[in-house]
Amino acid sequence: MTTIFTRWFKRNFSSPATIVLSMLLIVGFFIILTVGDILAPILWALVFAYLLESVVSIMRRKGVPRIWAVLVVFAGFIGLALIILFGLIPLIWEQGAKLFAELPNIMTKVRESILELPEKYPNFVSTEQVSAFFASLNSELAKWGEAILTASVSSLMSVATLMVYIILVPLLVFFFLKDRRQIISWCTQWLPQERHLAEAVWSEVNQQIGNYIRGKVLEIVIVGTASYIAFLIMGLNYALLLGVCVGLSVLIPYIGAALVTIPVALIAFFQWGFTHDFYILMIVYLIIQILDGNLLVPLIFSEAVNLHPVAIIGSILLFGGLWGFWGVFFAIPLAILVNAVLSALKGHKLQLHDEGQSNESPVQKSLEAPEPAESE
Repeated sequence: MTTIFTRWFKRNFSSPATIVLSMLLIVGFFIILTVGDILAPILWALVFAYLLESVVSIMRRKGVPRIWAVLVVFAGFIGLALIILFGLIPLIWEQGAKLFAELPNIMTKVRESILELPEKYPNFVSTEQVSAFFASLNSELAKWGEAILTASVSSLMSVATLMVYIILVPLLVFFFLKDRRQIISWCTQWLPQERHLAEAVWSEVNQQIGNYIRGKVLEIVIVGTASYIAFLIMGLNYALLLGVCVGLSVLIPYIGAALVTIPVALIAFFQWGFTHDFYILMIVYLIIQILDGNLLVPLIFSEAVNLHPVAIIGSILLFGGLWGFWGVFFAIPLAILVNAVLSALKGHKLQLHDEGQSNESPVQKSLEAPEPAESE
């Protein structure tokens, strides 16, 4: 077993470029795991800079000097952030507070409906099953209550941290946009010379993750706006809050849409019961999800993120199990990174194999060639 592993390691990690790539990945993951919380403002600023760089590039192609393009884009970014911070978030907070106050009534109605199931469907649901369900539900709600209380206490202590983020992140975004080339040049000067493989991986990851982030923001806006308009027209309570939740659910492919369906269905049921309006709303919501998965996602992303759905779900489960919420949030970019590394290693291995064959002498090739069969 050791011999097989040694041969595999020498075959795949013997070149200097492969060693440099492996060391950079190890160091990068080590830094994120150990001081990731400290570097969180930088990571968020990088995400926003990715989004804004495409707009800056468009203005540069129109002949606008970079400094003026950066100033205009940054001013728009600050204006949009202020609108969200002081306009949208207070409305969402108000609807969330109303929903939280109404939650006991919602749970009471749901409880009454579930208690009626053994009478309506005695062959499928028994009283013992309902009792066991509520016992398990009460236990889980108690755990959630403790978690919410703990989070509320800790959030009071993190207000100062939030204020630091509000100041630091915009500043970092501005400097990432303004001094992009200088920052990249300064970082690359510390890298080893044998870094062409790492540069190939970075080039592919940079393009794919940039497209992914911009595409996801556009998908969030479209799905969230469409859901909000549909909920508003139908007269559903907490339309803005639910629309934002549906929009943000696209950050977690497949799983997010399934999870956000629960509050939408519960609130609609509490408001209307199993009536005509309830079924129409759920059909409209289902149509939005179908259009998102079968029309919007292929149209926006196209070949930008060449990952199979099984790979996406597997990455969500893997990285979510390792790093919780942030693992789920960054599951797709991490899967893109893994895919780019594997593709680069495969291409590098084929290149080394071709170079090895081209370096063989004609005499050696003739000696290794099979002898022609003798004619009878």
